[in-house]
Amino acid sequence: MRLEPLSPDPVTGPDSAVGSLPNALSGELHSIAGARAGRLAAYHTAPAPASPAAARHPLLLLHSMNATASAAEVRPLYEHGCNQRPTYAADLPGFGHAERSHRPYTIRLMTDAVHDLVGWIAARHEGRPVDVLAVSLSVEFAVRAAVEAPESIRRLALVSPTGMNGKQLRHGSAEAPRGPPWLRRALIDRRWSPGLYRILTRPGVVRYFLNGTWGSKAIDETMWRYGVRSTKEPGAEYAPLYFVCGALFAADSGTLYEALQQPVWVSHGIRGDFADYRAGALLQDRPNWRFDALPTGALPYFEMRAEFNARLDAFLD
Repeated sequence: MRLEPLSPDPVTGPDSAVGSLPNALSGELHSIAGARAGRLAAYHTAPAPASPAAARHPLLLLHSMNATASAAEVRPLYEHGCNQRPTYAADLPGFGHAERSHRPYTIRLMTDAVHDLVGWIAARHEGRPVDVLAVSLSVEFAVRAAVEAPESIRRLALVSPTGMNGKQLRHGSAEAPRGPPWLRRALIDRRWSPGLYRILTRPGVVRYFLNGTWGSKAIDETMWRYGVRSTKEPGAEYAPLYFVCGALFAADSGTLYEALQQPVWVSHGIRGDFADYRAGALLQDRPNWRFDALPTGALPYFEMRAEFNARLDAFLD
């Protein structure tokens, strides 16, 4: 696997679609080439090399899935991490500075991206296992990777995880998407998918969905602006439309949750469109699981920065 800094100039080619998107975060921005999931991107910040914090296990932050997703969604966690431990914030396939080529965006592709990122980070830190914090649907990819390679992921912090709504966990076919095939075919049809994406990513529409995520109109304006800007990149519509049609939601997420052996911390809000975690009660008696319901929307680390980061540090340490 080859590591190279991302060029500030546009990169073009048959397997990439990167324009002039500015960086969402400070620190180093790396492109990870030659991976199973194609070209990935990861921001990196860390304490001073000689400090005790630099010797802690590295932390990988994974953004959620939506029409405007990117590492910008984990900014408060990334900024806090620079003094606590080596911290990486990824752009997953089809988002941010990662490859946005026209290809199927599947559960396996996203899971392989987590494997690629974890392996690359571990190689930079003497092979140490990596801690992972994932948000919303990316939780399912992180958990699948942790079940498949338990030696590579030490602890899991799951923010507003999918697959815990309703009364039952999901125990369907392994790696099967929940969305119907006809909807996938319809939404990725090039005759109308670009127009649909333009509608979904109008600034007012993006704000509407963020209001639902926060359960409030007091959203993070920096995140909103970056999200709107990111939708103008070449190939921006490919991955989000696979998300919209349900192709990235797994029918077996409950089976994966039950298979986890690592320590797990679940945090979620009680306000907004994502506040149903009733099925999580089926996991609460497991000794490696801990749940915190917070008086926020679905991204509690934006609204309770100091307290959330303190709880995360306590869990990781």
